[in-house]
Amino acid sequence: MSHKIAVLPGDGIGTEITEQAVRVLTALGLDLELHSEPVGGAAFDAHEHPLPPATLDLAKNSAAILFGAVGDWKYDTLPRELRPEQAILGLRKALGLFANLRPAILYPQLANASSLKPEVVSGLDILIVRELTGDIYFGQPRGVRQVEDGPYKGERQGFDTMHYAESEVRRIAHVAFQAARKRDKKLCSVDKANVLETSQFWRDIMIAVASDYPDVQLSHMYVDNAAMQLVRAPKEFDVIVTGNLFGDILSDEAAMLTGSIGMLPSASLNSSNQGLYEPSHGSAPDIAGKNIANPLATILSAAMLLRYSLNEAGQAERIEAAVQAVLEQGLRTADIHEAGTTKVSTSQMGDAVLKALN
Repeated sequence: MSHKIAVLPGDGIGTEITEQAVRVLTALGLDLELHSEPVGGAAFDAHEHPLPPATLDLAKNSAAILFGAVGDWKYDTLPRELRPEQAILGLRKALGLFANLRPAILYPQLANASSLKPEVVSGLDILIVRELTGDIYFGQPRGVRQVEDGPYKGERQGFDTMHYAESEVRRIAHVAFQAARKRDKKLCSVDKANVLETSQFWRDIMIAVASDYPDVQLSHMYVDNAAMQLVRAPKEFDVIVTGNLFGDILSDEAAMLTGSIGMLPSASLNSSNQGLYEPSHGSAPDIAGKNIANPLATILSAAMLLRYSLNEAGQAERIEAAVQAVLEQGLRTADIHEAGTTKVSTSQMGDAVLKALN
């Protein structure tokens, strides 16, 4: 069966790292139709919009999307709705990509690259499940207004709205509980229920859904404490579920426990397992075109694409084993390079993964 894959490289290092992931996917011998369109700043340059109709149509009509990265400082003066980052928000909304899965795994070969002591992070394997289409990122009303009364009367005021509907919380809860059931059966729900009504609402629903999963141990933690515990005792966590804003912050924090954000893949899924797969890092325009970016997060994102959207777990495991093999050989891009290892370029790392794959 042929599978249509949308390849959206984006900006900065997005084109370089996506190229290596495409090489790996192509080498598997699967019946894949790979189609590419511009997105982000590249799409704005070509079509005056970060998510033009052709790109959105391709994404909607594909089994999965392999996404690079978007953004560049040169677009910072554009109106917000035309900035490159609006492309990813638009795709999440248009495709209903509500569940973001971010594994934070410390490969044994990179224990010394972590910002924490090896004994604290050795063996780390966390999955963060982040709700992706609600919360303050999409809440209305939002904007800038003039205060009409009170102590700040007459001043300009920026405001955003945080809210969740019950169905939004329930569906991400089920994703998280099901993920925990396949792992160590421990789920920590992170919120700020001591301050925010939205968070208390979130917590109440998590407790209600827990009755459907009696084999999973549910715990709760305030987000500030969770941020501290991630650096104090990260291996105490197995699966973390949280809202859009808190998940954005905590998943990046967890990324640094693994040695480099350049190692972390991610998947964003909708209810039919159509997914957008991308590295957790950004477009890094300062190193774009230098052939030094780490492509492993994107290659591992391709593995997640195979596992979750194409039901090709065996092929995903082939890619993951190949990544392990090149790390074992001591090959490192600049972000994870240390004494005693061999520094390689983006394309050389891709070459090595392809060789290990075979």
